[in-house]
Amino acid sequence: MEETKAFNEKRAEIYWWLSSLFARELTPEEIEAYQSHEIRAFLTGLGENENLKPSINRLIHALNKLQDREDAHLELAADFCELFLTTDTTGALPYASMYIGKANLLNDQPAKDMETLMQSKGIDVKEGFNEPADHVAIELDFLGNMIIRSNELEKLDHINEALLEQKEFIESYLLSWLPQFSEKCIKLDEFGFYSSVTEVLVNFCNLDRSYLAGE
Repeated sequence: MEETKAFNEKRAEIYWWLSSLFARELTPEEIEAYQSHEIRAFLTGLGENENLKPSINRLIHALNKLQDREDAHLELAADFCELFLTTDTTGALPYASMYIGKANLLNDQPAKDMETLMQSKGIDVKEGFNEPADHVAIELDFLGNMIIRSNELEKLDHINEALLEQKEFIESYLLSWLPQFSEKCIKLDEFGFYSSVTEVLVNFCNLDRSYLAGE
């Protein structure tokens, strides 16, 4: 049980890390930190998994290019804005509603479903993050919280139920649209940092779903 809880902490950290990358542009200090030994070691460790290796390698390649990119902070911020803060025709908007059912912002059912789920679990959106609940950063942050809360359980049956609930969330709320979101990012992101992040996200969700399914 303790081994499962330790692994859960690592899973939550990865989802929170990915959530942070879609929540806002990286600061100059954060960009510099991505060149540090600590974060490079973290990424290399993820890349040891064969399912993650190709996308992690692409992310590391983008980070290497970033070191030679003039005005890296401003250019990466521009990439973020063009991809995630424009329109569905020019960018890859990070909302489930853009890829599920009627693909436009008037389709608020995914956000309503997510709000209902968050309320049922007593989990709030990060303060100051004023986005609909179907934003990828919110869904990933919520999953991280679900995982950590499951570590508070003491009975194995309850833990297994919580893991099954996490698997169902990944399947219903994430993998139902993230592959299409990633494909659009790959098409539009010329530099490749954010498209590689979306690939890492999709691959990690698939890997995690398999783990939770006992495959």
